[in-house]
Amino acid sequence: MKATAAVLNKPNGPFELETIDVAEPKTGEVRVAVKAVGICHTDLVIASGAMGLQFPAVLGHEGAGIVDAVGQGITDLKIGDKVLLSFNSCGQCKPCNHQEPAYCENFLGLNMACARADGSTRLSKDGSPVFDNFFGQSSFATFAIANVRNTLKVDDDADLATLAPLGCGIQTGAGGVLRSLKAQKGESLVVLGAGAVGLSAVMGAKIAECATIIAVEPQEARREIATELGATHTLDGQGDMAAAVREILPSGADMVIDSSGYLPVVEQSVNMIANRGRIGLIAVPGALDAVLPVPIVQWVTIGGTVRGIVEGDSVPHEFLPELIAHHKAGRLPVEKFSRYYKLKDINQAIEDAHTGKCIKAVLLID
Repeated sequence: MKATAAVLNKPNGPFELETIDVAEPKTGEVRVAVKAVGICHTDLVIASGAMGLQFPAVLGHEGAGIVDAVGQGITDLKIGDKVLLSFNSCGQCKPCNHQEPAYCENFLGLNMACARADGSTRLSKDGSPVFDNFFGQSSFATFAIANVRNTLKVDDDADLATLAPLGCGIQTGAGGVLRSLKAQKGESLVVLGAGAVGLSAVMGAKIAECATIIAVEPQEARREIATELGATHTLDGQGDMAAAVREILPSGADMVIDSSGYLPVVEQSVNMIANRGRIGLIAVPGALDAVLPVPIVQWVTIGGTVRGIVEGDSVPHEFLPELIAHHKAGRLPVEKFSRYYKLKDINQAIEDAHTGKCIKAVLLID
């Protein structure tokens, strides 16, 4: 069948709207008429040619839509179901068997290779492959083929435009606090960066009933919305942030979570934490060989912990329904920092995100 997609033909774009062919779904696959898709920083990192992306390619990994066709072996999804799309996993390796699909041993191949395991693609143009299967979906298009493991059925009245970003950025930030760092009532948290992921971490901390939530963010408008969403204090990221945190929390913070990747501030996080404090690293810094220096004697003495976080340790079929419930209850108002664009305006949406005109860009697809 024919579809319209925002196709990337060279590193760093621009994305170009083109008519492409979409294959029939194979066993375990689902074809989805995409109605909304968030733009995530990871899309832009991969668009640069990172991870060996081949061109032409279709990206997009925060899709939401309506099931259009199902492949063999699928019994819990049917045509007409509203669905959210998330990251893919194999379901067979040790982490998957331990309910840790975000750390699937086959994560890179299933989410970044932009082709099926046999090298085939679901998309083509004039008989030539268009590389897809990005995060098991490639949803910058009117139709996408996903997999049963990364497709979640939602209620018939679900607002897909609002919920689409939950599939990656929102679950990463909120899950980083609630699942990865396991925030407890009364604890304190420092969030480095107040983009969509950082603001989701703020909301996660509010849900966990953290007593002190400090957002570190250079943009004043983002500091203001962080306060609106639950931050008790904000800092502009200038100067000695460890000292600034300890003016608020003399004993240090129980948790620090980085969503910025900005090393001059991230490096200070090791001096922000309290005894038995923990640091969660979400963002990938610009330099892939970046190092976080940890003072060993100090950390042995206080029992500090630092760990990487992928997708907020989410099990999508469990955690996304929790996030949807929080949204319904008003505890996860992602629409407060979302801005909506048409698919044809994808390049403008990306530019607005780069320049700070919007925090979370969501593409709406007719």
